[in-house]
Amino acid sequence: MLQSVLNTLFGCSHQRTTFPLTPGRKSAALSATPRNTYVVCLDCGKEFAYDWDGMRIGQPVTGRVQTPEAEPIKA
Repeated sequence: MLQSVLNTLFGCSHQRTTFPLTPGRKSAALSATPRNTYVVCLDCGKEFAYDWDGMRIGQPVTGRVQTPEAEPIKA
């Protein structure tokens, strides 16, 4: 509760993040998109680029390609 109030007033500090993720290629259509490593803040859900060489979190990721949702099977 207190953490969410502080985030509202001052913004998220992005201290709790996932392990760096590098998405794999799932189809030939997506092979043209770059496979950049990123981390996700566990508090606010924002994605950030990750630099493996410097072991640092970079700029926020914008415009990530979303995978299409599966359509239900119609009988």
